[in-house]
Amino acid sequence: MTQRKQLTEILLNLDELLPELEAAYKDIHAHPELSMQETRTAGIAANHLKNNGFEVTADIGKTGVVGILRNGDGPTVMLRADMDALPIKEATGLPYASTVTATGPDGKTTPVAHSCGHDMHVACLMGATSLFAKSRDSWHGTLMAVFQPGEETAQGAQAMIDDGLFKRFSKPDVVLGQHVMSIPSGRLDWRTGVVTSAADSLQIRMFGRGAHGSMPEASIDPVVMAASTVMRLQTIVSREVAPTDSAVLTIGVLQAGTKENVIPDDAIIKLNVRTFDEDVRKHVLAAIERIVNAEAAAAGAPKPPEITPLDRYSLVTNDADATKKVVEAFRQHFPDGSVEETKPTMASEDFGCFGAEWHAPAVYWFFGGDDPETYAKAKKDGTISSLPTNHNPRFAPVIHPTLETGVKALVVAAHAWLAS
Repeated sequence: MTQRKQLTEILLNLDELLPELEAAYKDIHAHPELSMQETRTAGIAANHLKNNGFEVTADIGKTGVVGILRNGDGPTVMLRADMDALPIKEATGLPYASTVTATGPDGKTTPVAHSCGHDMHVACLMGATSLFAKSRDSWHGTLMAVFQPGEETAQGAQAMIDDGLFKRFSKPDVVLGQHVMSIPSGRLDWRTGVVTSAADSLQIRMFGRGAHGSMPEASIDPVVMAASTVMRLQTIVSREVAPTDSAVLTIGVLQAGTKENVIPDDAIIKLNVRTFDEDVRKHVLAAIERIVNAEAAAAGAPKPPEITPLDRYSLVTNDADATKKVVEAFRQHFPDGSVEETKPTMASEDFGCFGAEWHAPAVYWFFGGDDPETYAKAKKDGTISSLPTNHNPRFAPVIHPTLETGVKALVVAAHAWLAS
């Protein structure tokens, strides 16, 4: 049986499986869970794997799930899907929209929504594992399905590794993963080398001296101090990073005070840095520290600022040979023009931990979630930037053909190694 015929045999069951996968997707979408709290989603994944004959190990790295399906001699292929949602109030208006709230790490209640697409990732991996389980005559080897917690906080992949992932399971021959993005549904984007940026998030606490709003002379105003710092930080990328390099510095949080006529004692800044080059990263982080301390000194702050790292993502880098193999398989299976090379994205991912720390080749690609007609019209009108992107409260992939494409992509990529 040829490889193409084997793939056809595996994918024969997809159409009848779609209603079940769509129902699972809508259910997970309506019941999102914050990072490292994905107990319900993990339970759905574990039960699905058990029902399809996988050896299942749960609670790895707190809520991670690993399923192993052995089917004779051959390579081991790891497929990964992340499970967590975001502390965002959904605004899609969908009948299956989330109304869930949860307690965040800060102890506060927050709305929760799958505004990044991880619910779609889970449904796609469920579909791929079902198809391989139902078609064992069309492949050989070992399939390793990993449902990972905590991607949004850069905790999950490392938590699974720290909990013995590499000791409990054999090293895979290749690690494969994907992410739904705001590109036309049905399209696959790929690249060799660096795919997503490194990211560093920091909290900066600047100290002042509080006073009555009518007596600013009695204060050291941390609001003004923080505002000056925010503006000065914007010069790092524009004046300290070469135009031929890339960096993004975003202030996501600026908090101070509780009342308009009270000058507070301190102010909080939370920021995020994205880079593709380690030397650029080091320079930007050093510049942040220099500027923050200098602004505090200039304001006469009673003590230096506190700079606290929040999370860190390393680069995701695609192996050249493995990527070539995946792309060739995609182009043989998907329609002409639907498999496109892309540029690196400033988005960040902890998927890279698996391949880098396991010393296994890894490939990561993007698949589209936008309605193709809506996307085409927006492109024609020059309004693509108005379409909801990942992390927007209105982001929600169209279910079809996004679901079919995501399932097929995982199957086609894995089968490039598992073909009989």
